[in-house]
Amino acid sequence: MEEDYHYLPSFDSEHDIQRIDGVKTFFHEFSIESKKLWSLASPVISTSICQYSIAQITQLFAGHLGVLQLAAVSVENSVIAGLCYGALLGMGSALETLCGQAYGAKQVDMLGVYLQRSLIILNTTVLALVFFYLFATQILVLIGQPMDIAKWAGKFSLWMIPQLFAYAVNFPIQKFLQAQSKMMVMAIIAAVALVGHTLLSWLFMMKMDLGLVAGAVVLNGSWWFMALAQFVYILCGTCGEAWSGFTSKAFENLWGFVRLSLASGVMICLEYWYFMALILSAGYVKDATIVVDAVSICTSIVGWMFMLCIGFNAAISVRVSNQLGAGHPRAAKFSVMVVSIISLLFGVIITIALFLARSRYPPLFTNNFEVQQVVSELTPLLGTTIMLNGLQPTLSGVAIGAGWQTYVAYINIVCYYVFGIPLGLILCFFLNRGVKGMWIGMLLGTILQTSILILMISKTNWKKEALVAEERVKEWRGSK
Repeated sequence: MEEDYHYLPSFDSEHDIQRIDGVKTFFHEFSIESKKLWSLASPVISTSICQYSIAQITQLFAGHLGVLQLAAVSVENSVIAGLCYGALLGMGSALETLCGQAYGAKQVDMLGVYLQRSLIILNTTVLALVFFYLFATQILVLIGQPMDIAKWAGKFSLWMIPQLFAYAVNFPIQKFLQAQSKMMVMAIIAAVALVGHTLLSWLFMMKMDLGLVAGAVVLNGSWWFMALAQFVYILCGTCGEAWSGFTSKAFENLWGFVRLSLASGVMICLEYWYFMALILSAGYVKDATIVVDAVSICTSIVGWMFMLCIGFNAAISVRVSNQLGAGHPRAAKFSVMVVSIISLLFGVIITIALFLARSRYPPLFTNNFEVQQVVSELTPLLGTTIMLNGLQPTLSGVAIGAGWQTYVAYINIVCYYVFGIPLGLILCFFLNRGVKGMWIGMLLGTILQTSILILMISKTNWKKEALVAEERVKEWRGSK
């Protein structure tokens, strides 16, 4: 039985969810919470799918230019851009905790300050990350990629440097808007960008036969269009007190903000980079070009599923951070339960669809029959991964909303890099299971990580977390 906490002045018990004492009450509250989550998740899902599809459209057209071009774009997207994307997305996720809890606590005027701090930190970080683009060929060769793929991917990486700076502008703005539940404008901008990107990519890459250079130019332009369009939306005064203009406060307490950004970055990076190991291991097996292409197609599909989950990741992060910031611990706990059920159902449905269409979907990605066969053979592992990924990103969203980034980073290190990848390498190379063995080992690492997160969330004292959120808002505002 839950202890009474009405005596705690920090909790707004009147507006918190009431105690659920029956099946009818559960389904009633489940319906209400589902609508709230879908209203947040739907535009984020649309935005995420559009943004992810922009890169995949370029990869799709590259696949029709040739096997080598497809491998080059796949490796650049997965390894070079993927490494930097994960770092910047993760560091930008610090805003999900701070902006979300500040918004819930009605400290709206601090959101613009947090946004500017994040923009400063991420754009400074980009100056260091450019190194990976400048020396992409050497890095890829060093980690064992075939020379021909490394050279093509290295050239493509040089052309994609402008996209890196667009990431640094785009991610903080997105988190700023998400905390205020202003997701629809992001979805509209991303949809416009996707349509324009598809038409221009077809025109320049296929119709005019300008190759990968044209693909890179269009891809850079699409990302900068999204970043600038969202920033113009903010400058137009649509965010009220959340944006009151540029301020020198953005330069205060930067080191504290850097620490939280790094914790968020490490947590997300360890998750986002995990499947890079699968791409890299594919470069060492027999018929590397064929296997790399097949694995790249599979990871692209996983990526699309991940974009669906990012919607629920963002929705639950907003709900948990807002509810904790407002002093509603029971509502935060119930939101976690509802989003977990929805996400798991999504994963199961998509997994079944893939199994039923295992011989039909590979030709959509490549004309090469050998690659199509390998993709079809990998479908059981792909389906299992998608089912797990239906839940795992959502649990990470809970961690971000509650501010647990540091703890989850340690969990990710152990489950992914101490257990999952070493086990995969043993299965792949020592037991001669090939890329399937690598994938199985990594799946077991994901299962371990997901199990620990479920246990961690089930044991959480949400009333205590609401008090922690209140103290965090006071600390970052500077009040005593």
